[in-house]
Amino acid sequence: MSAPLRNVAIIAHVDHGKTTLVDQLFRQSGTFRENERVEERAMDSNELEQERGITILAKPTSVEWAPEGGQQNYHINIVDTPGHADFGAEVERILSMVDGVILLVDAAEGPMPQTKFVTGKALGLGLKPIVVVNKIDRQDARAAEVLDEVFDLFVNLDANDEQLDFPVLYASGRSGYASEDIDAREGNLIPLFELIVSHVPAPDLDPEGEFAMLATLLDRDAFLGRILTGRIESGRLETGMPIKALDVNGKLVESGRATKVFAYNGLEREPVLHAKAGDIVAIAGLTEATVSNTLCAPHVSVPIHAQPIDPPTLSMTFAVNDSPYAGREGDKVQSRVIRERLEREAEGNVAIRITEAEGKDAFEVAGRGELQLGVVIETLRREGFELSISRPRVLYKEENGQRMEPYETVVVDVDEEYSGTVVEKMAQRKAEMLSLIHISEPTRPY
Repeated sequence: MSAPLRNVAIIAHVDHGKTTLVDQLFRQSGTFRENERVEERAMDSNELEQERGITILAKPTSVEWAPEGGQQNYHINIVDTPGHADFGAEVERILSMVDGVILLVDAAEGPMPQTKFVTGKALGLGLKPIVVVNKIDRQDARAAEVLDEVFDLFVNLDANDEQLDFPVLYASGRSGYASEDIDAREGNLIPLFELIVSHVPAPDLDPEGEFAMLATLLDRDAFLGRILTGRIESGRLETGMPIKALDVNGKLVESGRATKVFAYNGLEREPVLHAKAGDIVAIAGLTEATVSNTLCAPHVSVPIHAQPIDPPTLSMTFAVNDSPYAGREGDKVQSRVIRERLEREAEGNVAIRITEAEGKDAFEVAGRGELQLGVVIETLRREGFELSISRPRVLYKEENGQRMEPYETVVVDVDEEYSGTVVEKMAQRKAEMLSLIHISEPTRPY
């Protein structure tokens, strides 16, 4: 008999401690052996993630946890999600394959703008939150006030009565404890494990139907090619079985076989022979399917509803370095090599778009924001590529003979004394104010 299943995502603002907390969940569940040497912030495996202290790539993982005296383990799939606005679309897709969320809030900073954005998406999907007030051991912690701010946030986001009746834990991810007691300063994470098991519902899906899964994440392996990750919504998947991919409109993208099926065990993807509805798995074998496609059995004709991929808003030109100093800082300077690398990047990163520029030996790379494009540039530089990079340009499109400019909804959380300056600066950038809300609260100890 398979272990009871729970799928949960952790959402938080940048640097509120979610990746550190997941590390401790690994250690206390036995995913890491006591004598095993593991880097801190193991979920941030990318060098840029470790240096910048942010999560760039969404990563599913899992732990096996057994209550004291329990007869069986619980299999808990945990997804550590990006917290920066440039990767917000990835967070939205992740939420579609979990049944609950852990909202992690800094005990000093409280809910931040990105927290509000992602939390609104989670509440809109009907997910029931678990609130964890983290870093309560900070000298400037104000946990009680932060909890009130979280409740007010949920009210402003139109949370229903069930979502407003959320459980709360006070924690220190770095020290590895969580408690219902606001004054606790020691312990372990068993209260959090117990809360996940009791509060997050098991997947309520159809295990007897035809196989269907929404592709949520896209990765590329040097040996296996494209790897698509998602949660099985119905039926059963077996290694080698025939499958097909449908786009959001139900049009056939391609047909093939699931040559490899992987489940998550700790930080590793491990091959399995079969998986069932509710499991989060990765599939290899398709060459054209991408994020938002439905992977399904040959007889399925109706796709799973999917959020569309957000279009790029900025573009930069990546050109061959033709200056007299070419080749001094990198050994990959040919346009052919640059093209092949950018094509691989676009295959694994659905948020960017690569096109060949009109000029010779140049490529237009479009993405959601400057941080995202900056990550691509720095990754290529570290791999030995030498490029000439243009300034970012806003992408426009034509609609009914008019040039349309992309726009974003911006939330600025600032002390009242600075609001006038912020409004003025935003107006200079053609921003349109939709609302101005004054919140009476004590000054935050930043």
